[in-house]
Amino acid sequence: MEHPRDDAIALHRWAVIAEAANERLTPTERGSAVRAAAGRTHAHPNGEERRYSRTTIDRWIRAWRTEGIAGLSPVPRADAGAVRSHPELFTEAAALRLELPSRSSAQIASILFHRHGIRVSERTIRGQLRRRGLHREALEAAPKAFGRYEASRPNERWITDVLVGPPVPWPKTSASVRAKLFLIVDDHSRLLIDGQFFAHENARACQDLLKRAITRRGVPEVLYADNGAPFANAWLARTCGVLGVRLVHSKPYSPEGRGKQERLNRYIREAFLAEATHRGIDSLDELNDLFGAWAEQVCNRRVHRETAEIPIERFERTGPHRQADPDALAEAFRWSITRKVTRTATVPLEGNHYGVDPSLVGRRVELRYDPEDLSVIDVFFEGKPAGVATPFVIGRHTHRSVPQAAAPPPEPTGIDYLGMVHSAHDEEVGTGQKIDFSQLAMFAGTEDRIDDRAAR
Repeated sequence: MEHPRDDAIALHRWAVIAEAANERLTPTERGSAVRAAAGRTHAHPNGEERRYSRTTIDRWIRAWRTEGIAGLSPVPRADAGAVRSHPELFTEAAALRLELPSRSSAQIASILFHRHGIRVSERTIRGQLRRRGLHREALEAAPKAFGRYEASRPNERWITDVLVGPPVPWPKTSASVRAKLFLIVDDHSRLLIDGQFFAHENARACQDLLKRAITRRGVPEVLYADNGAPFANAWLARTCGVLGVRLVHSKPYSPEGRGKQERLNRYIREAFLAEATHRGIDSLDELNDLFGAWAEQVCNRRVHRETAEIPIERFERTGPHRQADPDALAEAFRWSITRKVTRTATVPLEGNHYGVDPSLVGRRVELRYDPEDLSVIDVFFEGKPAGVATPFVIGRHTHRSVPQAAAPPPEPTGIDYLGMVHSAHDEEVGTGQKIDFSQLAMFAGTEDRIDDRAAR
């Protein structure tokens, strides 16, 4: 170790392996020490914080046992002189790669050695070629040719997507919201299976549409969707699993397989959304009514340009389609979540608290429920029914993803307090008597009591 830097690096490496290199350690203890050293950072002499793999630490231990501290010094690269003195070798390496892109870096290194007697490492050649953009992945990449695919029968493959619609007034706020159109199209017939506008783009909207579509058109074999949040979630996966539907997500940045959906989206924009926007939309319900009529009367009854057939006729030609069992359909659209039972034999869900069987205390149970009715929760333990969860403290009756119905307005009492004040004032002015405000206070108390009874 003639160079001080080499000496510093050797000492640094010894500090890394010192604990694991103890001769008194058993193989098991040494393995634990190596894993511990690999799991933490080490201050390198150049000021950096570095981590080393278990393989590197084991190699250093073997070198230390063979050569002592000298074995931990950096080994000069065998091809360092070639890299500095013969840059033309890499020009030739680039020509060899361009001549035959399938040539590996090891093969190019072998050719250079036999031609010039100079040994250059495979790793050096690989790095130089990559810097010049001549790595094999870049040279062998060719434009992909996507074949045309069409399902062989109706309901073999459904494609679903979300299309952003026009702004519609939203009663909960003074502003409007952009309506989201959830769509399902049949790959074989190009039938618009179903579509509905929602105010929010979430998993529940997707499930609502899918449930209605299955009820109307039957059960699909495959549901093809993108990787958006409404489609990539545990609830939709459970729904498809219960119904025996294969859920397939498209690969990111891979447009193949979604052409039919995109063409339908363009047609909807041109033939429906443009007209609806021009007409003016007063509410989400009105927009859905118009779209439902247009889908059945226009979209599904036109002659499709590619199939040269009417979508609804092509879909119905094969006869009735497989329907879902009512019990399985109800179970499929329930949500499932795991909770740990507290010491008081309760489980939390959406801010509510439910009592369960005391024998389940401390265990993790599965809760199955309809997100639109949080008052009925079924409990499962290890896949078997374990009773029901009894509402203990319930503040929400629906899941937060499901809009809660507005409370009905209270029945009017018919009491006009300000009218009574006005009448008393008129009477006082007409008779010259003063207003007895204690009587008005009594009236006000009467009104409050009447309101309390009406509320109860």
